[in-house]
Amino acid sequence: MVHSDWDDWLVREIDTADPDGVAIWYLGCNGFALTDGATTLFIDPYLGTGDPPRTVRMIPVPFAPSDVRAADAILATHEHTDHVHGPSQAPILEATDATFYGPADSIAVAREEEAWTDEWDVAADQLAELAVEDTVELGEFTVTVETAHDPDATQPVSYVVDHPAGTFFHGGDTKPDASLEAVGERHDIDLGALAFGSTGLLPDKHTGELAEKRWYCDENEIVEAAGQLRIDRLVPTHWDMWKGLTADPTALSHHARSYDDPADLEIVEIGDRIEL
Repeated sequence: MVHSDWDDWLVREIDTADPDGVAIWYLGCNGFALTDGATTLFIDPYLGTGDPPRTVRMIPVPFAPSDVRAADAILATHEHTDHVHGPSQAPILEATDATFYGPADSIAVAREEEAWTDEWDVAADQLAELAVEDTVELGEFTVTVETAHDPDATQPVSYVVDHPAGTFFHGGDTKPDASLEAVGERHDIDLGALAFGSTGLLPDKHTGELAEKRWYCDENEIVEAAGQLRIDRLVPTHWDMWKGLTADPTALSHHARSYDDPADLEIVEIGDRIEL
């Protein structure tokens, strides 16, 4: 059972939003909620506390998933627990009949490792597998599955979310890669989210020995990836989440200032709303 530090004010704000275009909330970690007032999407919402002392959550749990009343889809970018997490996501499926979309390895976590259809009131057809180049129509949103470069994941993808109001890109935990250049050529990305963080020493999952981890882009990598994708407005994510791997996103202004892309750097904190 997930306990929220913030009661339900954030999900009520999302539920009742009636934006002129698309409103987007940053949920901390790498999570987002998007709505145009008729259709609501969640991407990588994670409400867990990690696996202390290895991974220690540094930000509030912004809502309880059972409080969500409006959701049409949850999209997972890859199989890691802070992107596919039954206690965070299955109660949303229970309460809303939304569909959970993700690559095959992400769906395998939900179906097999965490047994969502046994542990929660989730129907088998609420778990839908996607692959690169697939598209999903959700109201006025068109979601295209694109490539991602995340060596720590077994089957990472990114999502391009098109709407008449604009285009949002969610890169999961991607790092820069030549394959992203084609994504930037195919799509005119107005607002893009890329994972940013520091390198740190964390206890190894199996041995407990300290090991160096760099799961996300550093200052130069995130700007390089934004340039490959031709992102107009860059939103850094993940920098707030794990003790020992946090970072200062305001430092990115120094790294990005001489490049055409990203044109703008938008720093948001957990619970902040931005417009597409």
